[in-house]
Amino acid sequence: MLQPIRLRRAESFLGVHFDFHAGPDCTRVGHGVTKAMMQNIIRKVHPDYIQCDCKGHPGFSSYRTKVGCQAPGFESDTLPLWRKITARYGVALFMHYSGVWDGQAVKRHPSWARLDEKGRRDKEKTSVFGPYVDELLIPQLLELRDVYGVDGVWVDGDCWAAACDYGPQVLEAFRAATGIQSVPRGPEDPHYFEFAEFCREGFRRYLRHYVDALHAHDPEFQICSNWAFSSHMPEAVSANVDFLSGDYPMMDSVRAARFEARVLMQQGKPWDLMAWGFTARWQERDFATTKTAVQLQQEAAVVVALGGGFQTYYKQNRQGAIDDWTMDVMGEVAKFCRARQSVSHRAESVPQIALLNSTTNYYHKSRGLFSPGEGQLTALRGILDAMLDNQRHVDVLSEHHFQTRPMSDYGMIVLPECDCLTPAFRIQLLAYVRAGGTLLAVGPQTTRFFVSELGIIQDETAGTTGWYIAGGGMLAAIKSAYAPVQCLPGVMPLGLVFAENSQRENGEIAASMKQYGCGTIAGIYLEVGRVYRHSRTTALRDFIGQVLAMTQPNPMVRVQGSHEVDVIVMRQGKMLAIHLVNTGGPHADEAVYTFDHIPPVGPLRLSIRHRGCPRQVRLEPGGREVNFRFTRGILTVDVPRVDIHEILTLQ
Repeated sequence: MLQPIRLRRAESFLGVHFDFHAGPDCTRVGHGVTKAMMQNIIRKVHPDYIQCDCKGHPGFSSYRTKVGCQAPGFESDTLPLWRKITARYGVALFMHYSGVWDGQAVKRHPSWARLDEKGRRDKEKTSVFGPYVDELLIPQLLELRDVYGVDGVWVDGDCWAAACDYGPQVLEAFRAATGIQSVPRGPEDPHYFEFAEFCREGFRRYLRHYVDALHAHDPEFQICSNWAFSSHMPEAVSANVDFLSGDYPMMDSVRAARFEARVLMQQGKPWDLMAWGFTARWQERDFATTKTAVQLQQEAAVVVALGGGFQTYYKQNRQGAIDDWTMDVMGEVAKFCRARQSVSHRAESVPQIALLNSTTNYYHKSRGLFSPGEGQLTALRGILDAMLDNQRHVDVLSEHHFQTRPMSDYGMIVLPECDCLTPAFRIQLLAYVRAGGTLLAVGPQTTRFFVSELGIIQDETAGTTGWYIAGGGMLAAIKSAYAPVQCLPGVMPLGLVFAENSQRENGEIAASMKQYGCGTIAGIYLEVGRVYRHSRTTALRDFIGQVLAMTQPNPMVRVQGSHEVDVIVMRQGKMLAIHLVNTGGPHADEAVYTFDHIPPVGPLRLSIRHRGCPRQVRLEPGGREVNFRFTRGILTVDVPRVDIHEILTLQ
């Protein structure tokens, strides 16, 4: 009997992920896992692919492996059934497999473990310099492909689980490669950056090695390393992975998705993001609450609007079965996504503002290898949130992107709070401004790279103190480092900051702009990104909006009616798609675990700069005709309301 053709991941749009990280308590694996359960998933969700568990972080395999360490007890080997049912319905099957993190591997083979700075063996993480990859990881993935016929693997616990390795062979290789004899033991020691870079390159070689080995065996086997070449690892793709993916946090998920999607979409690979289908504070994650369809639809809207694929994670129980009722929720999410697929999937951004996610700054500030949880991205994410809350369409790029595409594609480049900038990239930025671009440097440390070009005299930076920022007719408290600024002739101040909650006294300069060559260079002299990330106020939002209005006064799309809508401008072939995503509701409130209503926004008035009058303007999904006016290159459209996600298409 011929089986339906299964989509490759590059073509796939929607999936569902299951895992349970089998452990020593799993003595009845397979109990309750039935054909009916699997058919129910497919019937309700109609996914392009399913990812399910085969080996989690503890290192126990949840199928009857002959290569790895099996879970303690089985009632049945469920993997053949997963393969049979998914193949019958034309659904691709991917495995959730823990890579660097394998507790049983290092317990059974202590020499496979990485060593920490005190020479102690890690009880969870393997060494990327050791034999684990050749003696277990590659053989087990070959088993999954050759014996069970799975379509691919989503390797979890990989880059983000890697850490500096002080094994003797690693230290010897580091000394030989660098000539540095005194190996640093912590971030404060000399040459720690060089050692961390050496260990990062060790991970890259490990990743390339197993990807190339598996592809050499079977080029059709599809491989992803979770969070590789993402915000965790913001660099050019240097391994032949088939797709990129990551599972963003289960809380504050909308803001996480709006950032992570913007990083992945620029990397030149098929990509998707995974929502957690349940939520709790991290320390309570084993006793979590299932998210509502409305919550997941809002998260999906952000990802889908930026051209990505979307999947949701639901837990399997300790036997490998799932809770059937959760597929009713996922079914509603799937319908929402499918209704938008034809006008969103694999669309490309229309360049307007580029926000720099500096690889140099990220790695110099990192204490670990690929671990953004240390605060390196706080300021960047805050300034992104502020620009999105001002309805600006923003791409997130790193230095390597500008090696293959001209900066002039973008009308503005924003350099968020950073301490490290290479001289070569600084020169490239200034050449971009001289040629007509606009550069906005944010933060008292960042602006020091451009004091002469900004036309300012900048005092020494004070420690974090309290100020009041003026914006939108209001003042708001802002705790920030600040370096008082004097503007030289030809420089325009853009805003003020005050020592007290009053404008009776003269304020200090908060931002300024100046013509430089044929372009404009501007600076904000407070840590507005870091502050906005953790303590948003309307005054700070409006202050940033004022700076954007002065430095980039003619955005492609203007929206009137609400700040709680993301404006995302994409192109799919000859069609221009303007996505309106409702970002209202309590998605960022950690005291709210679930919600089933998002207040609609609208009416909204959109003013769109467009070459010529479009022959057709519609609202999707549904192909609804929209009345519009076109005058002197400006298309004006009124959108009555946005419940979660509306798409205005122009052809």
